[in-house]
Formats: sequence, structure tokens, C-alpha cells
Amino acid sequence: MKKLTISFVYILFCIGLLSFSFKNIEKGIASYYANSFEGRKTASGEIFRNDSLTAAHKTIKFGTVVKVTNLKNDSIVVVKINDRLPKSSTRVIDLTVAAAKKLNFIKAGLTPVTLEILEKK
Repeated sequence: MKKLTISFVYILFCIGLLSFSFKNIEKGIASYYANSFEGRKTASGEIFRNDSLTAAHKTIKFGTVVKVTNLKNDSIVVVKINDRLPKSSTRVIDLTVAAAKKLNFIKAGLTPVTLEILEKK
């Protein structure tokens, strides 16, 4: 019976680890903010600056640091979440122009990306 209990606990532990790692990775389409948002307040209360490395997401907590990888060219940028996307948005993340430049998709306007949470707040 003790062996069965230990096996059960081990299985639950492994499932927990797997679900945690899968929650840290998200795939979707990224876009970037228009210049008209410059100087406005974000949902977190910060002032929006298109030259900073920040982003909007539907649910990730404000202050969370996220690694964004462009799946077309493997470019990477690390951003802080400080704004919200509308629940109806088809995008997974909305980046500043500075972040979009680092991912090399300014001309395209949109690009497929993966998101990985690096530091939770």
C-alpha cells in the first residue's frame, strides 16, 4: 500500500510539472501598437512609450517578464506585461514598436510567436 501511495504522489508531481511548463508556453500571432498610443495610460497605470520593451496580453499579470520568440526568424525579445488586450482580440500579444523591431516584423505588421513566462509577479 505504501508503494502505491508513493507512486500516486510521484504521478501527481509529474503531472503538476508538465502542466506548469505547458502554461508557460503560448503560441499565437503578435502585433504592435500604433504610434497614436504614445503617452496614454496603460491598463496598469503606466504611461505607454513605444520605445520601451513592454506589451499587452489578455491575462498575464502586470509586471510579468515574458520572452517572445518570432517563429519566422527566431528573433527574441524580453518584455514586461503592462497593458491588456481586449478579450475579443485574435492576437496573443501586442508589443511596442521597439519590441517589434527587435523581432524584425515591422514591415509585416504581424508574426507568429511563442511566449514564455520568465518571471512571474
